[in-house]
Amino acid sequence: MTQRTLVLLKPDSIQRGLAGEIIGRLEHRGLRIAAAKLIRVDEDLAHRHYGEHVGKPFFDGLVRFITAAPVMAMVIEGEAAVASVRAAMGATNPLDAAPGSIRGDLALSIGMNLIHGSDSEESAEREIDLFFSPGEILDYTRDVDRWITES
Repeated sequence: MTQRTLVLLKPDSIQRGLAGEIIGRLEHRGLRIAAAKLIRVDEDLAHRHYGEHVGKPFFDGLVRFITAAPVMAMVIEGEAAVASVRAAMGATNPLDAAPGSIRGDLALSIGMNLIHGSDSEESAEREIDLFFSPGEILDYTRDVDRWITES
């Protein structure tokens, strides 16, 4: 089933020049970009995005980190996009992430783990609405899509 999910390339991935590699890994998996933009996350958006963590000891650090430098926000779509992106990302703690995953290959720290992907379809809908208006999300197919999944 085709789904959409939110992906954020966090400030560390942008600062380290890893956006192209990470996007390439998602595209090579068969996923496609439906929307993308480089943005500065302000404190209001950070609080809305990380609202479930308000009051936790790491919340202030999350907000400081996500607002520290530009972020690449993307809507990624494809077959089982939520699960597919999460598998490509690897475990939250890069030290536990499998080799071959984005975090397993490119990150060392749980605080700077390069990428965010929605954890469920419900979260994806809510998070996409935080970062994108409907007019910013494109609906299209690629010729290669027929070679990625069976109909």
